[in-house]
Formats: sequence, C-alpha cells, structure tokens
Amino acid sequence: MEIVHTSKFAREYKKLPGDIKNIAKKQEIIFRKNPFDTRLKTHKLKGRLSDFLSFSIGYKYRIIFELTQDKRMAYFYSVGDHDIYQ
Repeated sequence: MEIVHTSKFAREYKKLPGDIKNIAKKQEIIFRKNPFDTRLKTHKLKGRLSDFLSFSIGYKYRIIFELTQDKRMAYFYSVGDHDIYQ
C-alpha cells in the first residue's frame, strides 16, 4: 500500500518523542500489510472527522488517515495524542 504524508503530518511527526517515532515505524509496517489489523485498533471517527479513520501508536498516540476507495493508497493527515481529535 502506498502512503502519502501530508505536510501537516510531517510537521507533527517531527515533534514526536523518539520512542514514539520508533513505534510509529513498526505500526506503519503492519498498516501497509493490513490497515485493519487488530494490533492497530483502527476505527472510523465520528462528528466533524467522520470522513477519516484512526489507528493507535502505543497507548497515547494516534494517526488520522483516509483510504482511497480501492484501498491501495492511504493519506496520513495528522499524528499526535488525543488532542488531535479536537
């Protein structure tokens, strides 16, 4: 699966702690194989973010993303703790 990182995502990713970046890299490998792997805890968002999905990076951090219709490409829009939902 191809993943496109938005500029917002790239800025937020740079600010993450090093250990979280390492976990994110491992989770991205799992995501590329199966974006709905149970280890990712992928779920559809609600409200103003209802067009997006999210998956977990450890306990505290999340990546907000969107899949194309054919599920061959994902757009990573945002990364951070639960505050990214606000």
